[in-house]
Amino acid sequence: MNVWPFNKISSTLVKWLIKDEAPAEMPVCDFARIQQELKPCDVILIEGRSRVSEIIKLTTKSNWSHAALYIGKLHDIKEEALRHKILNYYTDDINEQLVIEGILGKGTVVSPLTNYKLDHIRICRPSALTIEDGKKIIAYAINELGTPYDIRHIFDLLRLLFPFTFIPRHLFSSIFKPTQVTNKKLICSYLLVEAFASVKYPLIPKIRKRPDGTIEFIPRNPRLFTPKDFDYSPYFDIIKYPLFGLQNIAAYKYIPWNYSAISNDNDGIITLPKELIDKIEHDIESKKVPDKKPPIHDDDL
Repeated sequence: MNVWPFNKISSTLVKWLIKDEAPAEMPVCDFARIQQELKPCDVILIEGRSRVSEIIKLTTKSNWSHAALYIGKLHDIKEEALRHKILNYYTDDINEQLVIEGILGKGTVVSPLTNYKLDHIRICRPSALTIEDGKKIIAYAINELGTPYDIRHIFDLLRLLFPFTFIPRHLFSSIFKPTQVTNKKLICSYLLVEAFASVKYPLIPKIRKRPDGTIEFIPRNPRLFTPKDFDYSPYFDIIKYPLFGLQNIAAYKYIPWNYSAISNDNDGIITLPKELIDKIEHDIESKKVPDKKPPIHDDDL
């Protein structure tokens, strides 16, 4: 019997991979605003804090390590059978805003949006999606609840994206083989891509010109998608709600900058030497544009 070794991965390793690091002291985005603005069928990109998230971010060259489908609250689902299906997998507060997602170690689950209130989030909204097709996409995702997480797929994808490898990337890979319906498993991106494909909504298709001059769209292998592709797709609008918004003109002028320190990302924040601080402040002041033009005198005419 052909058994892939990753199918026997220990629960200890999975727990080690999915353990979250502590969140940032200050969140990057305004979670309360995100809660207000989300619409069913929005794709939520998350900058994860676990070890497996760091691996995904490194290999995909993107901050986005996870994607989830926003489905609204339970009462937003009008079809009774779908609501019952959700309740088979969700037993918490029914008034919570919910997402469907593929989670390593758990499979396809329904989760409260508040699980990500401390994370960096971006909304990707399918700009041309009809209301009816949106309902079909949500129904597709709900019907996938309980599907196992495809551990082999995630390792094959990382092996394909990693810049160096001693084994040919296509060798022994499950990515380029037809999906076996009898052994269906999903990862977060694949779940969402298949849901949108069920109504023929494009993500990043290959566009090719036919011999007669017309064009055709060739669907991309759904197993090649990663969370960043929703950010890249021209068919999704990107919506951001930073903690400190700049909705008003020139609002950036009132940001409380601290030029006595500099952030080195994961290497921490360092305090700058006083002479360098003085130079930065002098440069800023010398390059300021006066708010008003100086008065014009008769002698200047």
